[in-house]
Amino acid sequence: MMKVFETNVDLQNALFEARKQGKSVGLVPTMGALHEGHASLIRRSVKENDVTVVSIFLNPTQFNDANDLARYPRTPKSDYALCEDCGADFVFAPTVSDIYPTPDTRHFDFPPQTTVMEGAYRPGHFNGVCQVVSRLFYIVEPTRAYFGEKDWQQIAVIRRLASFINSPAQIVACPVVREHDGLAMSSRNRLLTPEECAIAPNIARVLTESVDFAQTHTVEETHDKVVNELNSIDGLQVEYFQIVNGHTLLDVGSWEESDYIVGCITVNCGKTPIRLIDHVKYKG
Repeated sequence: MMKVFETNVDLQNALFEARKQGKSVGLVPTMGALHEGHASLIRRSVKENDVTVVSIFLNPTQFNDANDLARYPRTPKSDYALCEDCGADFVFAPTVSDIYPTPDTRHFDFPPQTTVMEGAYRPGHFNGVCQVVSRLFYIVEPTRAYFGEKDWQQIAVIRRLASFINSPAQIVACPVVREHDGLAMSSRNRLLTPEECAIAPNIARVLTESVDFAQTHTVEETHDKVVNELNSIDGLQVEYFQIVNGHTLLDVGSWEESDYIVGCITVNCGKTPIRLIDHVKYKG
């Protein structure tokens, strides 16, 4: 029977008993509005650990836009049902004061991972991510922590964080789960109108097609093709598209610069607009 805890102390007491028996602990940090992408992380944790904790916490410190926080979907009842269906043992659904008993003034900076792309377009975002993940690691002390590759840059940041705070947790990156039309699953997808749902899959389509294009064209030509093609679709506007070294996240000028090259994109979709994130691997 899955248990839901709302306070740090109750969760830690339950985990203390599990650890006393030598059990491994998997953590799946989420902000709620769970979908099949989250389900894949939970199922993997259940498979690889004795105890799985799913945290559901809409972290205010990682939103640099108050409107974005206000409209973020909240679906606790269906979230709990999904966690139970996937075999989670514990759900941790704390209040803001449980995670941050006092205002968190810590500042985390891991350039270039925290300063490029999302870091440049959403000032303070990754600092908030590091604040909450470090708190969750402190409270849960996981053996392994599971994150989806859709938020590809975030995983690079969290690896830096784990090293910085000397966390023994293994950071497990899990493949992107996509809708049948190719759109990367995201909690924000449920904010899309039917018209926006119809155009959003073009992001994955254009990225996928660009991999073949890149075989016979330069980095700059590939970049421009992706941006121009998406911007030509009414209702889509590329915020950024960067082709980067997969290790450092710094821009590459040629395909020979690295053995691991990734294209990272954020596209504004529709009138609101809704920010949609995706990426594609060119090498490695």
